Amino acid sequence: MLKLKDIQKIYFIGVGGIGMSALARYFNQNGKEVFGYDKIETSLTRKLVKEGIEIHYKDDVTQIPKNIDLVVFTPAVPSTHAELTYFRTNGFPVKKRAEVLGLISKEKQTIAIAGTHGKTSTCSILTYLLKVGGIDCTAFLGGIAYNFGSNYIAGQSDWVVVEADEYDRSFLHLHPKIATVLSMDADHLDIYGSAKKVEESFNQFVAKVKKNGLVFYKNNLPLKVKKEAYTYGLDEATYCATNIRVEDGFFVFDYKSPLENINKIRFALPGHHNIENATVAIAIAQQLGIKAAAIKEAMLTFKGIKRRFETICRTDKVVYIDDYAHHPTELNAAINAARTLFPKRKITGVFQPHLFSRTKDFAKGFAAALDELDEIILLDIYPARELPIAGVSSAIILDQMKNKKKVLLHKPELMQRLSEMNLDVLLTLGAGDINTFVEPIKKMLVNE
Repeated sequence: MLKLKDIQKIYFIGVGGIGMSALARYFNQNGKEVFGYDKIETSLTRKLVKEGIEIHYKDDVTQIPKNIDLVVFTPAVPSTHAELTYFRTNGFPVKKRAEVLGLISKEKQTIAIAGTHGKTSTCSILTYLLKVGGIDCTAFLGGIAYNFGSNYIAGQSDWVVVEADEYDRSFLHLHPKIATVLSMDADHLDIYGSAKKVEESFNQFVAKVKKNGLVFYKNNLPLKVKKEAYTYGLDEATYCATNIRVEDGFFVFDYKSPLENINKIRFALPGHHNIENATVAIAIAQQLGIKAAAIKEAMLTFKGIKRRFETICRTDKVVYIDDYAHHPTELNAAINAARTLFPKRKITGVFQPHLFSRTKDFAKGFAAALDELDEIILLDIYPARELPIAGVSSAIILDQMKNKKKVLLHKPELMQRLSEMNLDVLLTLGAGDINTFVEPIKKMLVNE
């Protein structure tokens, strides 16, 4: 049985991924020798190199250092990858990132945040709450939290906050002390096959909670929990946010709890979905002894996460917001948040669908969500790990939309089209490479 103390030299295949890089940083900061491969150099891989991690960008077994104790890879790496094949053929210990997180979770007091949406936001809010409240936790985040400037946050206490990823049933490797389920929408149907199988997997996840552990889940989710469990939500739940309103550009809400009620919490992140995420983060923080004053301070000063309803620029003429939304539920949340903040303004969206399989499974839901925009630009599908599926393109979303102000463009056409439009509030939406347009769009809008 592999133990963390036996690992001295680690190699990451796909080290530049947001989850992989956090794990690489953890081992690097704990005195291990860390090496890695990735397909391309990015700002994130350059930061890793500055921190002392050796990285190369060619799939070349001759560049692998000697005496590697552990190889970590992600499901996004193809099975034909030469370096991965080399390690497997020569008997090296090869584990998925989720399995390595599982090793860490066995040895620590782990808080695992699961759900098809909201994991990164909730983990980031919770981590900040704990830090402000005096619990020096470690955290592995799926995004860059602005309060920390990183996706990995080092801590000295025994508490660890992790995202419990349902893709490929990865979260079943975890052994949490506290588990949270935020949502159980059908997703990753290329893996699961049906919504029922997704639900079964979440039930298996909460069954992994350690003895005397706790489970928090959004009210009305079909979970079968045998551990001590509490619901959270808006208005009707054991831990709930109520009296939600907007004051001076902040969402404000009251919080009701069996432990301590807290009134007039001011929170900078927009949208009811973010208040739900904050509610369960507060519930967990209270269970660990964090008091009302620290909670209110943390909520007021939390700055958000990169690409989670991130305000890129705001001038007298235009507001530009970028969001990672790549599922119909996430699109609805982002668009509704924009409507709440800017109720009388024209909202334009640019959406890049992510994965052929997800587009095929949820084309109707995508169309309905995008219809809530005043005008929409659709881009071609970002394939990520997938090969094309016959008959599946962004056109199957466009054809089901009722909104007449819609257009399907190729990426090279986007900037020219935007420059010709009378923009008021602009949203860029998607989990692919649409983020590469953020800086060019910002430059265009600011210089107008």
